[in-house]
Amino acid sequence: MPLENFGSILNFAEELESQDEAFYTSLTGNPACAQHKELFEQFAADGRKNIKTVQRTRRENVTEMILEPIKDFTRGPFCEECRGADTVSAAEALDAARKLEERSERYYTTAALKIKALPEVSRALKTIGKNHTAHLKKLNEL
Repeated sequence: MPLENFGSILNFAEELESQDEAFYTSLTGNPACAQHKELFEQFAADGRKNIKTVQRTRRENVTEMILEPIKDFTRGPFCEECRGADTVSAAEALDAARKLEERSERYYTTAALKIKALPEVSRALKTIGKNHTAHLKKLNEL
């Protein structure tokens, strides 16, 4: 499904953040992931903050929307399923978390470039992308 405009890019960003937040929240209840519980709690909290940032960005910039369509940008490369977070091993959880963070980093980097006609929105997306880069760095240090 194509991401053709301002609204679709931010709606999909909110969807990704909601999925990530739910995944990390599930991991905090997984006994196999107890040693990483604080990290996953922090990632879930960051997901909630990112959702608020996306929503605020949408509200504050809705009057500046450019109706010019976005080209060559689809959801497909950024769709990643994570199921059974409450039953996976710690190693599987970390691997899945890395995949989610890599996906989010790619999405926000690409989205910021695609929507550069709206500098405030592009900047907000880049900031969220940097948050995911920091998450990925933490995961790679484990």
